[in-house]
Amino acid sequence: MLLLVLLLPTVAGLAAFLVRADRTRRTLLVGTALGHLALVAAMWARPPAPAWNRWLDLDAVGLLFLSVTSLLFTVASFYAVGYLKREGHQAHRDFEEGRVFSDAPEARFVGCLLLFLASMTLVTVTQHLGLLWVAVEATTLASAPLISFHRHHRSLEATWKYLLICSVGIALALLGTFFVAVAAARPGGESASMLLADLMAEADLLQPGWLRAGFILLLVGYGTKMGLAPLHTWLPDAHAEAPSVASALLSGALLNCAFVGILRGQQLLGSAGLAAFGRDLLVVLGLVSMTFAAVFVIRQADFKRLLAYSSVEHMGIMALGVGLGGAATFGALLHAVNHSVVKGMLFMVSGNLLAAYRTKSTLAVRGAVRALPVSGVLWLVGLFAITGSPPFGTFLSELTILKGALDAGRWWVAAGYLALLGAVFAGMGRIMVRMAQGEPGEGVAVGQHEAWSAVLPAVVLLGLALLLGLWIPRGLAELLGAAGQVVGGAAWRV
Repeated sequence: MLLLVLLLPTVAGLAAFLVRADRTRRTLLVGTALGHLALVAAMWARPPAPAWNRWLDLDAVGLLFLSVTSLLFTVASFYAVGYLKREGHQAHRDFEEGRVFSDAPEARFVGCLLLFLASMTLVTVTQHLGLLWVAVEATTLASAPLISFHRHHRSLEATWKYLLICSVGIALALLGTFFVAVAAARPGGESASMLLADLMAEADLLQPGWLRAGFILLLVGYGTKMGLAPLHTWLPDAHAEAPSVASALLSGALLNCAFVGILRGQQLLGSAGLAAFGRDLLVVLGLVSMTFAAVFVIRQADFKRLLAYSSVEHMGIMALGVGLGGAATFGALLHAVNHSVVKGMLFMVSGNLLAAYRTKSTLAVRGAVRALPVSGVLWLVGLFAITGSPPFGTFLSELTILKGALDAGRWWVAAGYLALLGAVFAGMGRIMVRMAQGEPGEGVAVGQHEAWSAVLPAVVLLGLALLLGLWIPRGLAELLGAAGQVVGGAAWRV
């Protein structure tokens, strides 16, 4: 089953490059997404056996993030069908510079989407540190063409920035993997297995100095890909310039893959009795990321960059939760689910706003509720969902992290956490409410018809965010608890 869930999007992605008919290619995209989701659902009912000499092995952490990735990709694929129909073969005008440019071929976009799914799947189903590194690097290569889809100079610049910065980060992660191998080397220079289970079984034999150094490099390397400040500089450009469906996957799924890499390193530290070392670093980086986001959100003039900096904030929240440990670890994993759902919805809605207003300027967009009744309301409600307001799931996960900080006696962390949450809420609220209210500008029609493919996927994701705030299904709660124990947190439940 693990091989099948990898092969399905890989073969479909390669086939998409050869298919010439647009309708067939879009059907292939949606069909593969649904098939992938069905396989993941089957894994909930019957855990798959390890494969490739345990190089492929699914634990609670892997199943959690694989499920989030598959669900978000499936919803995004339906949005992508409508997006490609509207945008796939049209020329777009850059209103700021008066330049006309054409979209990249649809075949490349769909093929890379499916290969992107395959690489993210590999991240979640492997516990071999070397193969994990290969999978994270593959996510970079598969997603880069998605960012440059429009072939505009800004999207090309964002793509090169993404490739350059993430490549440097992933190189540091590779060096960290080598350091872990040195820490695990046996007397006489015999190399050790890089399977996480084998390393943890012999954790008392690991050399602490090399292991600490290795974790720092893993944290910096995968933290760059995750978007933790101050390593986040690729993220605002990439998320702002990519097509909205790609932005939804970059923020809601890709960042989680890098988070998995950090969690694997923290698992190893915990087994070696060095959990406190990793947690302290995660707390610091978490608060720093939230601070950077709060500063850049306040006066943001591009609404897609606004959502990108919000992702930096939420990556900081997740890192902070794991750093605090205990109940906060449960909260961090729950927050990863909530953030993926809400941010995916907001990026899809931002695509609808961009299509209607032909600009990403927060100053130029006014009266979204009147111009686009469904998308405007979703944008306004999404503000409260992404900033952790009740009754949405983000409120529950952020409250759980706060409880973890207070339980641990980290009063200064709790105070800073609340202050930064308040600052981001104020900054995003001022901008997003102003965009939703008022009268649409000249040239923007009132009460525009919106295709179901443009709004229904966002409605589904918002419904899930609301559901997770009111009720967490028992199976998900148990999986979150098991994943928290794997990472090193308490088996805590809401």
